[in-house]
Amino acid sequence: MISLPKVFSKKNQPEKTVPAKGSQEQRTLGDGVLVIKDLLAPSAIEVDFNHLRIDNKYFRSLFVAGYPRFVNANWLSPLINFDHTMDLAMFIYPVEIKGTLDDLRRKIAEMEAEIATDIQRGKVVDPSTKAKLEDALSLQEQLTKGVERFFQFGLYLTIPGNSVKELDETTKEIKSTLGSLMIIAKDATLQMEEGFQTTLPIGDSKLNITRNMDTTSLATTFPFTSSELTANEGILYGINQHNGSLVIFDRFNLENANSVVFGKSGSGKSYMIKLEALRSLMMGTEIIIIDPENEYEKLAEAVSGEYISFGFGSSAKINPFDLPQKYTDQNQTLQENHLGFKLLSLQSLFKIMMGKMDSDEEAILDRALVATYKGKGITPDPASQKNEAPLLEDLYKTLLGMETAKAQTLSNRLEKFVKGSLVGIFDQRSNVNLKNPFTVFSLKNVEGSLRPIVMFIILDYIWTKVQDDLKKRVVIVDEAWYLMRYKDSAQYLESIAKRARKYYLGLTTITQDAPDFLASPYGKSIITNSSIQILMKQHPAAIDQIGEIFYLSQGEKNLLLSADIGEGLFFAGENHVAIQVISSNEEHKLVSTDPREKTAKLKVPEEGNKTVQTQYQTQIKPEQSQNQNPPNQPSKSTLGANAPKPDSQTANNTEFVENETQPPIKINTNLE
Repeated sequence: MISLPKVFSKKNQPEKTVPAKGSQEQRTLGDGVLVIKDLLAPSAIEVDFNHLRIDNKYFRSLFVAGYPRFVNANWLSPLINFDHTMDLAMFIYPVEIKGTLDDLRRKIAEMEAEIATDIQRGKVVDPSTKAKLEDALSLQEQLTKGVERFFQFGLYLTIPGNSVKELDETTKEIKSTLGSLMIIAKDATLQMEEGFQTTLPIGDSKLNITRNMDTTSLATTFPFTSSELTANEGILYGINQHNGSLVIFDRFNLENANSVVFGKSGSGKSYMIKLEALRSLMMGTEIIIIDPENEYEKLAEAVSGEYISFGFGSSAKINPFDLPQKYTDQNQTLQENHLGFKLLSLQSLFKIMMGKMDSDEEAILDRALVATYKGKGITPDPASQKNEAPLLEDLYKTLLGMETAKAQTLSNRLEKFVKGSLVGIFDQRSNVNLKNPFTVFSLKNVEGSLRPIVMFIILDYIWTKVQDDLKKRVVIVDEAWYLMRYKDSAQYLESIAKRARKYYLGLTTITQDAPDFLASPYGKSIITNSSIQILMKQHPAAIDQIGEIFYLSQGEKNLLLSADIGEGLFFAGENHVAIQVISSNEEHKLVSTDPREKTAKLKVPEEGNKTVQTQYQTQIKPEQSQNQNPPNQPSKSTLGANAPKPDSQTANNTEFVENETQPPIKINTNLE
């Protein structure tokens, strides 16, 4: 028996004992107590010969068995940037040089003897043996001089999936990607459990499948060249939160110059885009903005831009029937026929203005539009398209003259824009131009139901002018969800995103209503046709949908949920970084629309916007200031390790610094 301590026992009280170890009472008590392992362990693990199932998740481990002979720096970038979550593990073992040199001498002697025997017998020398001998002699020289050291290198990866079918498809894609690099990857068949443990962050290789590499070859396997998103030209977008480097980029150097920006209200979307517009303007890019909420007026005044306000009583007018006037230099004739595209855009516009139409009404509208242009002498002949364009009133009269019931119905639905309450807004000659390098179209005075119509007309007018004169331009559509509410306007915005590259145009769409934007197939198409995507702070209700579209890891989702103002993820092509937007004192005065500045009238300090933000929270909302990060410091949120694209823990992004082309590096792996 084991006696309990008698510290708290009374005098002359008989000693109490506990049951002997292994007794029924103790076992019964122990069975009901949870330990840490019980809380962390999954409910079930199933080990198959070619995959592993943990709860409802499937995993497959692969190891690399063959490597290419020559590689360039950052040769593992396609694997690191692969568009699927995976765990990647590298194991490096230093090898003593003395033993390596002895093995090399023996291996060199064997290969020289093999080659000499083949020559003596009149056989063709095996090219692979000759290549191995050259590598061995070169490595022997480098090791003897102390220039290189010798290592053994193992590369393993584990792929997760929601089903065996998804696992098979992803495995096939990864093997194909590695095959394009001449890397041979094989399944860890009958060793899935050991493979899974090898890729866990515990530093224990259960597979122990390695290849020989020298120092130079080993250095190429490190993904350090993907830690920055910096180019020698472009504008400053912010600071890389992972390493403090500058995110400097030129959107026109990508496949296309389009960008999309998602973020909840107050996350800093407009702040960032205004900084981009201001800095792009200084680099010679023409800026055109559709501004629903009068946020860009102060910036337009500061840069001597043109601020055009639309609404009742406004002097600014745009004729939706205008055609591009693109002439040749010699004979002043139009270069191409634009009437067909204009008729299609006008049909989309009138579907928004007049509501849903059946097939008969669409056919009548098409005939009426053709007749309206023909009445002004405009035909598919490009030479005739320099004539004066018709007005909305001309289409109204054409519909009346058709004398059919459905034409009469269409004219009645159009009448309020010509003679009714909305007269004077859409039925006048255009009197605005895009000669100023910074032009803002304001819709603040436009009633909500008319905003999609006005935004469509302005966007169509901008597109018409863009085709007239080829320039480096950026068109910014703020609150793009207005256009996504209607199929025709969403389709038109998508068509511009697809065709913008041909006209040296970058389209920027900004929205805070991510679910509605992503719910439309045209919204998803705009995203896929945008080389730059910027995600700011997100609402919990939208984070899962955004994570699915952009293949975000759980760590990246957490970052977007906890991001401060001006923080988010910056995607550029296949690469992305966690970014913090910064501005100078003068820039902050121009682009900030924080209402607290107007009410508190605080003086902006020299440190810039992050310090201003902290000062406002200290003076206006002290209870929130403790949750803010120090100025110019990275957020405490970190990205997940299993990112589908390089995240800020493993390999943030491919460096875009334009260095001189380096020769390929030879991997000495042929020596066993």
